Amino acid sequence: MSSPSDQTRRTIILTALATAVHASAARSAAAEEDAPGSDLRPQKADVLVFAEGDHAGEVIKPQDLTPGGPFVRAWPKDPKTSVIRKGSRLNEVVVVKLDPAELDDDTRARSADGIVAYSVICSHAGCPITAWGKAAQGDKDVLKCVCHNSEFDPRQSAQVVFGPAPRRLAALPLAAADGSLTVIGTFIGKVGAQQGG
Repeated sequence: MSSPSDQTRRTIILTALATAVHASAARSAAAEEDAPGSDLRPQKADVLVFAEGDHAGEVIKPQDLTPGGPFVRAWPKDPKTSVIRKGSRLNEVVVVKLDPAELDDDTRARSADGIVAYSVICSHAGCPITAWGKAAQGDKDVLKCVCHNSEFDPRQSAQVVFGPAPRRLAALPLAAADGSLTVIGTFIGKVGAQQGG
């Protein structure tokens, strides 16, 4: 039978081990986010990777996306250094696969066979886009910010179709190359929320 001091010693050792493991994981995550280039805006030739879920960090292939949505959240990744640009929340995008025939000319020109990418940051108050569903007006699915009910039509350059958002979401031009989605230019439009809002 163990004495109370043995149990105390065991508890202290286990607590110390758990703390060390947690601190190591936190340092590892911080180091990844602080990697040189992780806070740079998406660069030409970056590939898109899943931002969350079981496949987080894996390259997104066009066939990974469901036609007509829903969207997936993604980060740009430098294919040369393997640095994922998640050092700034302004780099995250939503990616959705749509019918190219439904896209307006500007949207189609920066899509990869109907796949479009937009900043995840709502232009109203800076909340993330978190929903995909029927528009308040009409029957098409749209990108939604549920913080203040702004809606954006991804077929029409993510223009505001409902709610208080003052402007469309910034678009990230894409191409499909070598089985992945590749960034072919910088964001079109301002990323982030309006000043003071």
